[in-house]
Amino acid sequence: MRHPTTAIRWLGLCLAMGLTGCVSLGRREPLQRYYVLGGDTLRMATPPSPAVADVTVGIRRLELASYLASPLIVVRRGPNQVHFTEFHRWGEPLGAGVNRVVARSLVARGFREASVAPWPSNARYDYLIQLDVVRFEGLGPDEPGATDGGVHLLATWEILRQEDGVVLARGTTDYRRPGWTVGDYAGLVALLDEGLEVLSADLTASVVGLRGPSGSDVAWPG
Repeated sequence: MRHPTTAIRWLGLCLAMGLTGCVSLGRREPLQRYYVLGGDTLRMATPPSPAVADVTVGIRRLELASYLASPLIVVRRGPNQVHFTEFHRWGEPLGAGVNRVVARSLVARGFREASVAPWPSNARYDYLIQLDVVRFEGLGPDEPGATDGGVHLLATWEILRQEDGVVLARGTTDYRRPGWTVGDYAGLVALLDEGLEVLSADLTASVVGLRGPSGSDVAWPG
């Protein structure tokens, strides 16, 4: 006859193995989802501009509204209420992602170089770009259960002369678009990507204006 203590040990071992199997079978993948800007959905609205083919720009560290400086994607409901999506997050600091995508888009639009700060101390550029992002979020309806939403990107920007910091041009990009289905965060990021393309188009048009019709710099202030 097997000793009672041995039988109890065997029973405990079997129970432990059974529980381990149950835990393994019932394990769920993490609920958090992470997103980055600049996916393959980026579309060029116009061909590269020959007017900027020899232009180099440096994009300074981006200024970001403080409530956007979070890894959580923001959805606004109404004029003042914002919702931070706990399970849908940015996979990198938002400011770094915006600058990276804008630099990539400017190169695709014909710029010879677009570099993001920090850059080497001896780097020289034709222009510096300073971005200030005020809104970068989904727009959700006020009605409970409604799913018809949109996106909003609002950014002000300056184009500066590197030597002395003189501001050569200023502008605002206010991109609003419906068509976001609330809860589709991959779709939201794709629409925000399109907003960054609009921002890049505005920057390109401003630089082309500074270059003048001949492709050389017009008279600068100061």
